[in-house]
Amino acid sequence: MIYYGLEILNDNDEIFLFASCIICAIVSIASGSSWSTIATIGVALITIGDVLGISQSLVAGSIISGAYFGDKMSPLSDTTNLAAAMAGTDIFVHIKYMMYTTIPSFIITLLIFFYIGSANDGIDELDQKNIDNLMLALSEKFNINTIGLKFFIVPLAVLVLIIKKIPAIPALLAGTLLGGIFAIIFQPEIILEISKSSIISINSSFNAVITAIFSDIMIDTDKLEISKGLLTSEGMKGMLDTIFLVICAMCFGGAMKAGGLLKKISNSIMKYAKDTGSLIATTSGTCIFFNLTTCDQYLSIVVPGRMFKENYKEKRLAPENLSRTLEDSGSVTSVLIPWNTCGAYSHTTLGVDPLNYVPYCFFNLISPLMTIIYGYLKIKIKKIS
Repeated sequence: MIYYGLEILNDNDEIFLFASCIICAIVSIASGSSWSTIATIGVALITIGDVLGISQSLVAGSIISGAYFGDKMSPLSDTTNLAAAMAGTDIFVHIKYMMYTTIPSFIITLLIFFYIGSANDGIDELDQKNIDNLMLALSEKFNINTIGLKFFIVPLAVLVLIIKKIPAIPALLAGTLLGGIFAIIFQPEIILEISKSSIISINSSFNAVITAIFSDIMIDTDKLEISKGLLTSEGMKGMLDTIFLVICAMCFGGAMKAGGLLKKISNSIMKYAKDTGSLIATTSGTCIFFNLTTCDQYLSIVVPGRMFKENYKEKRLAPENLSRTLEDSGSVTSVLIPWNTCGAYSHTTLGVDPLNYVPYCFFNLISPLMTIIYGYLKIKIKKIS
């Protein structure tokens, strides 16, 4: 993906951010998962952007904006289903109603990325040399030209399994095993290098694949420093910090809820929800507050959904108003917070500090503002009799 991406975008770097955002949106709609999108096409795009001389923070912002737009608009997304369920509305009614705020937010995001890209001075001589060297290093180290586009079977297979609603663990396990099999068949030299063996055998192949999955690997190349970073991985071991943070966030959120602390906080917030605009603004602020304090996007949807459901009924607001606000404010802002599970995952996967990419996640920043503006101006606020 990195090799062909460089080949295509080499002379079109001015549309790179714009194209990255759209590509991630399409993949995320198809898969229903922002995390899967970030971990697959996102990893390739962050490297391509780095080689093209584009700031990693900008590229990460483009990837995350597209991934979370697609996640919101996909009926396969867990947060989209959760928001609809908490508000008590149909999933497709929810998605249709979200379009009123989400589409304008995404269009504004694309225009910003297009403007930033068009203002780019282009690829200078040093960046072009880096691109040429990296493509040469990849073509020398891997059998890219021999395989052609066959290697796209692996990521496409994972996407197809996710689209078919196969549970995440079997789908990702299938992709992992298929990746290992493809490596053994098409990249025997890499297998020998990782296993430190002289001949391909069942033992050396097994050792190489298991090492790549679980532990540190580094494929040597003398062409370019960036290629060394690209061909270095910590495997599952490198994800342990994120896993620990997820477990701690779950424990903290559970303790807050069980101890009645969340209810105490919610009662003090409710007095600010007087009219339609303030109710939506309060719901939005509460979602962001729970993303900050409970460190988990699911709790930022579930708890405010329970808190405000009756208030929306009292003000004769259709449940899709609540579900839209939960998504516009809860799902998309989780990735902006470094200690939230989504922020920690993106940091680990893309290698970019959330504090650096936050200013460029335009879609994630615009979405809660858009839903609040719609609330105060009473735009597309559906009522019930």
